[in-house]
Amino acid sequence: MGKGRWLPRGGLGTFAVGFPSAEEPGDDGWHIEVSFAYEKPDFMEWRANVHRKGRALLMLFLFSDVGIHDSSTRIRVGSHIDTARQLAPAKEAGLTLRELASDGFAGSAHRLEQLATGPAGKVYLCHPFLVHSAYKDYGKQPRFIAQPPLLPREPISLERSDNSYSPVEKTILRALGR
Repeated sequence: MGKGRWLPRGGLGTFAVGFPSAEEPGDDGWHIEVSFAYEKPDFMEWRANVHRKGRALLMLFLFSDVGIHDSSTRIRVGSHIDTARQLAPAKEAGLTLRELASDGFAGSAHRLEQLATGPAGKVYLCHPFLVHSAYKDYGKQPRFIAQPPLLPREPISLERSDNSYSPVEKTILRALGR
């Protein structure tokens, strides 16, 4: 995000715990982390916009060893480009999670899928538009992760007079052909 452009974390928020099971997890739909709401408490009505109001990065903290069969997080590599292009026409108002997910994030279905695996202590710092999903747990041990937001000190800006864009901003600008 760049020096001085993010707020230090005071905690890690809620933990996602996955237990081995033969049943479908029920929370394994493709999504991005939405970050702001207007008036409706319905989570599917929470929004994201191209300025990424309310979230600077998607962070995945592994608190247990996570292998390919341990309820890892699926990631569509490069999907942040597709999401930026999808959000840009909606400007400041952005789109709701319901609108973004209406086609199952088909705009990124062509992307290579990777699993966020590794030893306990590994942290993934990801572009906030990255499309990701839970993955069924076929393993033998529980999986513990935290997925707190990294909050921006200032909104993401796609119009900086000094051209001092952060890596996240540069990626959005490249996705939009600017």
